[in-house]
Amino acid sequence: MDAARARKLADRIQQVVAEMLERRIKDPRLGFVTVTDAKVTADLSDATVYYTVFGSEAERADTAAALESAKGIIRSEVGRQTGLRHTPGLTFVHDPLPDNARHMDDLFALAKAKDAEVARQAEGAKFAGDADPYRFEEDLDAEAAEEEGEDEPSGRAGRPAR
Repeated sequence: MDAARARKLADRIQQVVAEMLERRIKDPRLGFVTVTDAKVTADLSDATVYYTVFGSEAERADTAAALESAKGIIRSEVGRQTGLRHTPGLTFVHDPLPDNARHMDDLFALAKAKDAEVARQAEGAKFAGDADPYRFEEDLDAEAAEEEGEDEPSGRAGRPAR
């Protein structure tokens, strides 16, 4: 099948499921649910609906059970509103994206705190050797001239000035 058609169908399924959860499904186990994404297989036979739940792990489990019990009603409404001859089977999957984003935020905060600690420790630090440990070409030329006993360059390569 066409990938563009599958994407359009996935978007429509996402809208229908979100509307059904908001208006028609009145299960008390259903928590604060947000439908984040939907993906449809290329042959349009299966649809995976991704959702997030605001709350504890127990509320996530209750919401998963409520979605499983309402799967038939939601699938029939998807079939009615999309007009497909064969309605895709629905699979509800908890979307780990918000948890991953929260974990990344924690890691960034930890890295920022460690950087601040390193900067605080480096405030009064001094260099172990010279302030500028790199050698420059002028320094090398001056050292070479001192070793050869030259006072002035001759302008000719390899010969001292007379």
